[in-house]
Amino acid sequence: MDAPPSRGKHPTQIRALTGARALPPLILVLFHYHEGHGYQHVPWFDIPVAKGYLWVEFFFALSGFVLVHVYGARVKALWTRRGYFEFLVNRLARLYPVHLAMLLVLLAHFTITTLIALHGGPGAGHAAQNFHFDRRALAFVANLLLVQAWHLFPRLTWNTVAWFVSVEFFLCLIFPLYARIATGGPLRAVLLVVLGFVALHRLAGTSGHGLDITFDYGVLRGMADFAIGVGLAMLYRAARTRAGKLPEHAFTAAQAAIALWLLYAMYHTGWSHNPLDFWIVPPMLLFILAIAFDRGLLARFFHIAPLRILGEWSFAIYMGQTLWLNILRNAEDTLYPNPPPAWAPAVHRLEPAALVALSILWGWVLYRKVETPAGQAIRAWFRNVSIRDTQAA
Repeated sequence: MDAPPSRGKHPTQIRALTGARALPPLILVLFHYHEGHGYQHVPWFDIPVAKGYLWVEFFFALSGFVLVHVYGARVKALWTRRGYFEFLVNRLARLYPVHLAMLLVLLAHFTITTLIALHGGPGAGHAAQNFHFDRRALAFVANLLLVQAWHLFPRLTWNTVAWFVSVEFFLCLIFPLYARIATGGPLRAVLLVVLGFVALHRLAGTSGHGLDITFDYGVLRGMADFAIGVGLAMLYRAARTRAGKLPEHAFTAAQAAIALWLLYAMYHTGWSHNPLDFWIVPPMLLFILAIAFDRGLLARFFHIAPLRILGEWSFAIYMGQTLWLNILRNAEDTLYPNPPPAWAPAVHRLEPAALVALSILWGWVLYRKVETPAGQAIRAWFRNVSIRDTQAA
């Protein structure tokens, strides 16, 4: 029997990184709304929202960073059968319950709206929109197995945002390889970061639509981001002791410089979905390292309770948004006057705000009623199985 993983001392939680997860899913909700409904013709708002899809880079890199932070001292255990299985169970306990819940919710939603439309009821336009995505049974099975974004389908499927979970699952499967690389020194870390950025630059330049790569080559996109996150985590571990001797204002200055770099890149690279979008990614991902030491003004800002709470709900908010986007489209088809009345422009401003609010509320429900209890149940089941196996041995 494989030896059980050595747990060691649980790594300290990086509070700033929890809070930093709060805002990206809300920007992604706005991005998905405005891509389908048009923008507000307000440049200071439209530009960052149109480039909001790039925050997926942040989440992939953050995942690599956090996993190295948590499992970096247990690399050998990851290469045992039991240790690897425990790692996968823990990751699936985090990812799968909300994914499955939303898949079933959307199955019910699409079934009901399609039946209503087929029987001559309202919503025919909404039902027609569904054919822009793959809702076949085969795609549903692929979603159940978390392989739908492994270059198997010519378009997005079912819960369209769940392509992220499919890629994340692939990254979990190969994480021991990254973890092995993470045992190297700072030079290897820098090389990993550079290679990740080179790969992203190549993808942005050849895709035809910037880095908005999902069902086709999303795995390559995720691998590059993940590699950068792993490399940044290696640099963080190497610099943690010496960085503790630096004054607070040094961290504040570094964070402010990177934030200004990010804003400059965002507003000076043209409209979204072009190769220049790549230049937004370096400051975005380096910001992870800048706040990881939990010091500096911006890091302290992400410590505040509301942001940390939203950060805990962030995955559920992101995964739950598709339901409300589709309900909104259905309402527009069936409830809104045609032709649009004079007050229609005002609705276009209120809709995204309402969508964000609903996504937060629904994310809280998913987090409290699905993600947390189901995750705890899965982990408890694995502990019980492990205990029985140990006793039997």
